[in-house]
Amino acid sequence: MVHTLKEQDVKYGEEVNTKPKKFILWLFVVSSTIMFGGFTSFYIVFAASKGKGHGLVLPDAFMYSSLILIGSSVCLFLAAKALKAGNVGSQKILLWGTMVLAVVFGYLQVDAWSALYHTGATLVNNNAAISLIYIVSGFHLLHIFGGLCFILNCLFGAYGKIPAAKAKYRMEIASIFWHFIDILWIYLYVFLLLNS
Repeated sequence: MVHTLKEQDVKYGEEVNTKPKKFILWLFVVSSTIMFGGFTSFYIVFAASKGKGHGLVLPDAFMYSSLILIGSSVCLFLAAKALKAGNVGSQKILLWGTMVLAVVFGYLQVDAWSALYHTGATLVNNNAAISLIYIVSGFHLLHIFGGLCFILNCLFGAYGKIPAAKAKYRMEIASIFWHFIDILWIYLYVFLLLNS
């Protein structure tokens, strides 16, 4: 018996309640926001008590990685639009573009750490504000890795010809998480620029 696409979507919606999974994702987003808020609060308290920030000129790689991350968010947004329009071919290309840009972002973060290290700004030093640069960018990079897993899940779905409702759900989850980590990085980068 052959099911139409709409029948498959209804069947998927009946079998799987997606609300609890989405709620867990939002809990993770909120807890991550609190964690990074704690890091930046520590930075402000440390800077106020010591009378100094990190005192560094941030590597250009951080600025370039910010632009790359924004580009990856645009690709993911367009991939979601392509899926809604039923253009799975474009969705696949844009998802691959998002992944490539995410890998470039990771490379630029490591390059920025290398540049910091070569200026004498090491992770373990007498200025906790410098250490915080490594910590927040490192934790953010872990979030990028998690986001890549969501994007890979979307790609597997696109190539595996899963029901449209399931594909849209995967894209929605990936988009929520990816756009969150994009906004989070912009916040962290601007925070570090303003509090040097």
